[in-house]
Amino acid sequence: MKTVTINGTRLEYVRLPSAHPREGAPAIVFLHEGLGSVSMWRDFPQKVADATGCEAVVYSRAGYGRSDPAVLPRAVGYMHDEGLAVLPALLAELDLERPILFGHSDGGSIALICAGGTDTPLAGVIAMAPHVLVEDISVSSIAQAKVAWTTTDLPARLGKYHQDVDAVFRGWNDIWLHPDFRAWNIEEYLPRIAVPVMAIQGEDDEYGTMDQIDRIARGAKDVELVKLADCRHSPHKDQPQAVIDAVVEFVGRVGGE
Repeated sequence: MKTVTINGTRLEYVRLPSAHPREGAPAIVFLHEGLGSVSMWRDFPQKVADATGCEAVVYSRAGYGRSDPAVLPRAVGYMHDEGLAVLPALLAELDLERPILFGHSDGGSIALICAGGTDTPLAGVIAMAPHVLVEDISVSSIAQAKVAWTTTDLPARLGKYHQDVDAVFRGWNDIWLHPDFRAWNIEEYLPRIAVPVMAIQGEDDEYGTMDQIDRIARGAKDVELVKLADCRHSPHKDQPQAVIDAVVEFVGRVGGE
């Protein structure tokens, strides 16, 4: 695993070449969920790389995986900081020109913020189970996760993917359950997104309703929606082939054949 230093913080990352590379194909940069990391994606980025002909670039944000610790408690605007400052700097440092951003959950929100809030050159955005506002179902499920943290083996299961799993969970859970976070909303960025967007969501997502991606379709200019049955908050785990097929089609449209 390599590291890159952004604003004094070391972030772990990996670059995964495609088994079937296409000349001129954009890189796909993977942004993990609120409890995720490089390793928690498992082999999904490699499968996407092989199916699309694109290089996959996967990194862990500060506080996750084997990256340097984050400052806790997290601020209400922590995803804004990532999308407006850290991610553009990372793309520049790794010399990634016009990549496709592929974000899951928090990572999807960060990708949308970057696309709509900066002049970072991008080829497109794939937002999988993203959040654009805080819903009651989100808060309820995150509150249930807090109970599971103290009553189940969740810490042990999650601990395989992080060097400080308690900080990972506290940083995510505490801010999402903070009263000030209920007003968090990123819809202002949607009309400013100048590249195609594909938004993917499961019909059984326990952390958000279809209103999340429907709002993206209403707010941004060029949006394709993928709504998956028998699918919860992690479409790449529940419906991996459907997600890969959709990504291949999207990459063919925005990144050339």
